[in-house]
Amino acid sequence: MFRKFAAAGVATILFSTTALADGHGKDIVDTAVAAGSFETLVAAVQAAELVDTLKGEGPFTVFAPTDDAFAALPEGTVADLLKPENKDQLVAILTYHVVPGKVMSGDLTDDMTAATVQGGDITIDLDSGVMVNDANVVQADIETKNGVIHVIDKVILPAS
Repeated sequence: MFRKFAAAGVATILFSTTALADGHGKDIVDTAVAAGSFETLVAAVQAAELVDTLKGEGPFTVFAPTDDAFAALPEGTVADLLKPENKDQLVAILTYHVVPGKVMSGDLTDDMTAATVQGGDITIDLDSGVMVNDANVVQADIETKNGVIHVIDKVILPAS
């Protein structure tokens, strides 16, 4: 279960299929940048000052929202989160997408919960595909040199 994994961790980032061939040689951040389809996520990680953490040893399990997932948030949300005065809120949202350790899709069970780096819990649902809270996993088990990434189609938010 997720709760058995102990490690440091923070934030979120990912890459798409085009970066898969090189995933094992790159860390999470470099893989996301190379993919070109996670520009919002990369900008958020930079604004939250989490780049060095995500380039660290890990391992990290990252549930990474796509640019389309960020675009689906209410208008102005991303711009507000990227402001320096909202850094703490941004860090909380990003770290809610990260679970310490390396958790592959084969480790998941239906209705399990996992503690995130942010401190809240996420719930895994396997009834209709793989879901993390109310986000669908659209690509799983993308290994990088410091963890694994699962691409999701929605930004998940911690309880207020």
